[in-house]
Amino acid sequence: MKKYDIFLIDADNTLYDYDKAEAYALQTMFEQCDFAYSEDVRLLYREINEQAWRDFEEGRTTKEALQIARFEQFFEKLGVWHDPADFNARYLAELGRGTFLVDGALEICQAIAAAGKQIYIVTNGVLATQQSRIKHSLIKGYIVDFFVSEHVGYQKPDVRYFEYVLKRIPQVPMEQILIVGDSLAADIAGGRNAGIDTCWFNEHGIENSTNIQPTYEIRRLAELVDFV
Repeated sequence: MKKYDIFLIDADNTLYDYDKAEAYALQTMFEQCDFAYSEDVRLLYREINEQAWRDFEEGRTTKEALQIARFEQFFEKLGVWHDPADFNARYLAELGRGTFLVDGALEICQAIAAAGKQIYIVTNGVLATQQSRIKHSLIKGYIVDFFVSEHVGYQKPDVRYFEYVLKRIPQVPMEQILIVGDSLAADIAGGRNAGIDTCWFNEHGIENSTNIQPTYEIRRLAELVDFV
């Protein structure tokens, strides 16, 4: 099995359990606003939010616009009202407190670091949220640095995002770098655009119906030890 020295790893739903953090933040906000919360509410929000982020990754909207628009649409479907900008700001603060990890994330970070290899987080998430999450999480000490699209100025899969990252990590041959992520459209397509080997974290075993083909595919983060 090929070994790598640099691991570029996505944050949400790769290292961090975004689904748990989302549910925690959403329920907390609904309780504060005296709105009725249920599993159906969470699923509706997830559907709206995932489409908003797909629009962002495919260049149809901006991160700032999607954050407000998702709650406008969400509240309209629920028939409730709250200022979407205020709700979004408070929601993001709660989301940043959700440091839940994906199963195996701590252990694989420890294994990579113990082998003298380096981990960098590469994410399209919101800057303040990701900073808070990384600062307070158990894996903080194993992350050399992190690159958030909001700060970089470009988002995955834009090759300019990866050019920015590659200039700021140790100058090793490209074949020694591996990007790991759950998104075919952002992580895998982005890695391919940049000439980097890719590893699709397909935790739920979904079918790849796209023409985006990763170098590797894993179901558990523990499988990354084969590349260390």
